[in-house]
Amino acid sequence: MTTQKYPNAFRSDVADNYHGTVVPDPYRWLETADSAETVAWVAEQGTLMNAERETWTTRDDFADRMQQLLSAGTLSPPYYRGDRTFLMRRNPGEQFASLLVIENGIERVLIDPMALDPEGLTTLDSWQPSKEGDRLAYQISEGGTEESVLYVMDVATGEIIDGPLDRCRFSPIAWLVGGEAFYYVRRIAPELLPESEQNFHRRVYLHYVGGNEDILVFGAGMNMTNYYGVHVSLDGRWLEVSAAEGTEPRNDLWVADLSKSDPEDPSFTLVQGDVDAQTSLSFARDGRIFVTTDRDAPRAKLAVADPKDLTSWTDIIPEDPDAVFDSFAILDGEELEFPLMMVAKTRHGVGELAIHRADDGTFIENVPLPGAGTTSGPVEHINGGPVIWFVYTDHATVPHVYQYDARTREVTLFSSPPGAVVVPKVHSSLVTYKSKDGTEVRMFIVSPVEKPDFPRPTVLYGYGGFGIPMTPGYSAATLAWVEAGGVWAIACLRGGGEEGEEWHRDGMLDKKQNVYDDFHAAAQYLASEGWTTPEQLAIYGGSNGGLLVGAAVTQQPQLFNAVVCVAPLLDMIRYVTSELGPTWTVEYGNPDDAEQFNWLMNYSPYHCVKEGTDFPATMIAVFDNDTRTDPMHGRKMAAAMQHATVGDRPVLLRTEGNVGHGARSMNKSIEESAETLAFMAKWTGMQGNQ
Repeated sequence: MTTQKYPNAFRSDVADNYHGTVVPDPYRWLETADSAETVAWVAEQGTLMNAERETWTTRDDFADRMQQLLSAGTLSPPYYRGDRTFLMRRNPGEQFASLLVIENGIERVLIDPMALDPEGLTTLDSWQPSKEGDRLAYQISEGGTEESVLYVMDVATGEIIDGPLDRCRFSPIAWLVGGEAFYYVRRIAPELLPESEQNFHRRVYLHYVGGNEDILVFGAGMNMTNYYGVHVSLDGRWLEVSAAEGTEPRNDLWVADLSKSDPEDPSFTLVQGDVDAQTSLSFARDGRIFVTTDRDAPRAKLAVADPKDLTSWTDIIPEDPDAVFDSFAILDGEELEFPLMMVAKTRHGVGELAIHRADDGTFIENVPLPGAGTTSGPVEHINGGPVIWFVYTDHATVPHVYQYDARTREVTLFSSPPGAVVVPKVHSSLVTYKSKDGTEVRMFIVSPVEKPDFPRPTVLYGYGGFGIPMTPGYSAATLAWVEAGGVWAIACLRGGGEEGEEWHRDGMLDKKQNVYDDFHAAAQYLASEGWTTPEQLAIYGGSNGGLLVGAAVTQQPQLFNAVVCVAPLLDMIRYVTSELGPTWTVEYGNPDDAEQFNWLMNYSPYHCVKEGTDFPATMIAVFDNDTRTDPMHGRKMAAAMQHATVGDRPVLLRTEGNVGHGARSMNKSIEESAETLAFMAKWTGMQGNQ
């Protein structure tokens, strides 16, 4: 029997029948967060967690070091609108980045989240200046809920001239020329819906600044889980609306010519409908319409559309067989012999930039980068010109903003973070290993030494979902761990986007097990190559990555000695019953479908907990205000594992209030990361510098 004494969790006889299969759910009662039973049980879990904290010897050291490693602050590229420049900056010691504006050489703070809320519970979710730069639409939310409320500011005076507009979560803003109106996405009023549907039913509206009545322009009668994108071209002529069912990797696309139809009643033309591809349009200053698409090109390509027939495309940057097309920007102006195009790609997780002719896509040259890392952007000046900006980072480099000048073909440093930081010397390598079915998978290894010298405490991190790639980036937690003598590995699993859309689809729906097989193989590789041992290996993942480590600990618990599972999905049969779950059936499958139920049941971590298992030391972290992945997943999984385990390694539930799934203050981020590192350090045998 386990030597741990866990809070009593009543096992009920609740069960559901899915397609003839009885599915027990003994901890259904833990889904009700505010019941007296759940509140008492969570409080007891907190006591258990506090007892574990008392045994840690490295938490404060990790917190102090991460504070130092984050002391450089952050700085965004410049975004030009009219005579104004907008940018985000977090100075050393600040909790959040602030939105700044520069006009006539004078810098001014427009939005400081700490000024809005000195307690640090309010986040700036997104912002979009008008095309002229005189007005700013921005969205804020409180307590980690991500339930954005929209306001409009007069940039010159800082006065709020419109808002609040609620129900604007994940809403794009598309300003019309003149700044008097914009298109945006808003959920319909909750009183018009049953409670189970109040997170959904988005619509595209036209909103006049200061007006009381929005005008519905798109989305009525369509799928309730649809997400919508909306964009208006710089000249105000073209309105683009895209629609995707939940997070599915495909979209339908419509365009309206606002020079020929009323903005309040746009006449839409279908550009792509019922096609299994992701496609978006970009409207160039010279009148051309560019098409970014993975249609018949899983690694994506760039084409040019015929304005007279937007369904007719001509490739300009064809699909690369080894790299994923990410984005592009145009360089033009009278000083150039001909317009150029900077193309950003990701090759096996590593970013690269190249210059092409903008007229026919002819390759000219690669753009030198500081190392093997990640680029974001490139960002054009809204009025065009021969200069563009991009951000570069890697595992040991704080993000810097660089400038490329097409007149000289040179890259120069445009701006550095506002503070200084001393980064430890680490080695970063990209290795290839084979998964269970022979598929080659890549993994980044960040370590104190170039090659394995002796087995070290190691963290294996992964995500493997929604087409999101794992690319090199600056991480204070990673650097603090490696500086202390450990190894940090990031596996580029199927389900991600490192190798394009086929790679994503090879890890979703009925192929989700591939992701877990890739992860298990990564753990085995790290041990077989001498980097670590199972006794010194911790696995770590959040959100979909929480599902990943939840599946790993129930499928191959002998491969790891510690598990950190953050904001996870774990009950894959009832994940559709809460928060944004219904939007993810296109990624995971729907348990209401008999075939898809079987996919989910085969790996659902909560249902795969086996009694009599000696589980690794496990810390499941949930956040009370998480409106993406319901904290009930972590509660139910913790109860199930505590009941089932027979070992002396603990299964713990870490609950945190006033935060959610996404952004939070710097202090709260450091606290969570320090506790994660301290827990993993204890259970992998890390004893400081090695």
